[in-house]
Amino acid sequence: MLRAADLYAQATRGLPPVTITNVKVIGTSPGPGYSWVFLKVETSEPGLYGVGSANDRYLCWAAKAALEKHYAPFWIGKQADRIEDLWQWNYQRSYWRNGPITNVCATALDSALWDIKGKRAGMPVYELLGGKARDAVPCYAHAGGPTMDACVESAQEWHEKGFRHVRVQMGGYGGGGFIAPGEGSRPESGFQGQAFDEELYVDTIPQLFQHLRDKMGWDVKFLHDVHEHLSPASAMELAKRLEDVKMFFVEDILPPEQIQYFRQIRQQTTTPMAMGELFTSPQEWRPLISEGLIDFIRTRVGMIGGITQAKKIAALCEQFGCRTAFQEGGENDPINQLLAYHVDMSISSFGIQEENDFPEAVREMMPGAAELRGGYLYGSDLPGLGIDIKEDVAAKYPLVDDHHTSDWTTVRGMDGSLVRP
Repeated sequence: MLRAADLYAQATRGLPPVTITNVKVIGTSPGPGYSWVFLKVETSEPGLYGVGSANDRYLCWAAKAALEKHYAPFWIGKQADRIEDLWQWNYQRSYWRNGPITNVCATALDSALWDIKGKRAGMPVYELLGGKARDAVPCYAHAGGPTMDACVESAQEWHEKGFRHVRVQMGGYGGGGFIAPGEGSRPESGFQGQAFDEELYVDTIPQLFQHLRDKMGWDVKFLHDVHEHLSPASAMELAKRLEDVKMFFVEDILPPEQIQYFRQIRQQTTTPMAMGELFTSPQEWRPLISEGLIDFIRTRVGMIGGITQAKKIAALCEQFGCRTAFQEGGENDPINQLLAYHVDMSISSFGIQEENDFPEAVREMMPGAAELRGGYLYGSDLPGLGIDIKEDVAAKYPLVDDHHTSDWTTVRGMDGSLVRP
């Protein structure tokens, strides 16, 4: 049986080495909350180029400037075939490593080079990664509502559409733990807005999922995102209280700064844990995976360095019984979604992927974007990543960065102090 490397060599035999000749940086905002920065990497082979993404909604202008001023000039003239070598070169040349900007810039080139390699070979990228390990990529849906019954109704709608896995939030992140504006004991002339109370949250969320089980039974697999709002003691208490409803996983029950407490959580409860949405460094995910402290790794492929790094994480998961659940929802873009898709299609340690669908303006701009049908994600199966960027359409939507978009990441307690994340 021919290996992927043999198939690539066979498909490109007799062709000259291909080098990077030009790098275009494309900033665009084709919808609310979208602050996207893309690459188009052109090569010495006429008409051959690859596309990539440097998605960081909160630092999009920094990513764009880093690509234009620091990375693109360095990449010109490099051999496009040498993906691993260039990944390591990018990793070390900035000296300080594992930062969000350095990682998304590395992802942008990495994904473009995989796109080029796949196009040159005439194969989808997942074929170069070892071929299909599954027929499509199952995803989980996002359900929610302001009340328990509204959450049930939303979850039922997604389940009827074919989703076996449904994440449920009651009133957004931290919902179930909020005290209404102006209510409760507060400092004089202090914060009067909606306030988070972790004891209330720990009491409410288990009741929510018991209600969901009572109404929907055991066919659906439930997920929930704590979004790091809890102290370690409350996190352990919540995990124990959710055991009876048998969650598929509970996500980000702790912030990255307190991951050492997963050892105590693992000792006290069987509730499956997912972690890693904010991870950027191997020092964060390696101990959790290798010590068996989490069940799912939730890194965003674009924030860890792209396909090249994601495959290594997946291999580590395989060795230690962890599964992937790449974070690809929210403001993320179609290229990043496809990076996860191609890795998901080719690995044995896959668990689930977050769903994300895009408006018509995005699909017009990016032909070949993956499609979500009946709870499964399907790529185009075209060579490379299977997606393109229409520069003329992207230009209709100039890059914008609304600083107010970051407000949702923080809530406040009764005393007015900030609550993570």
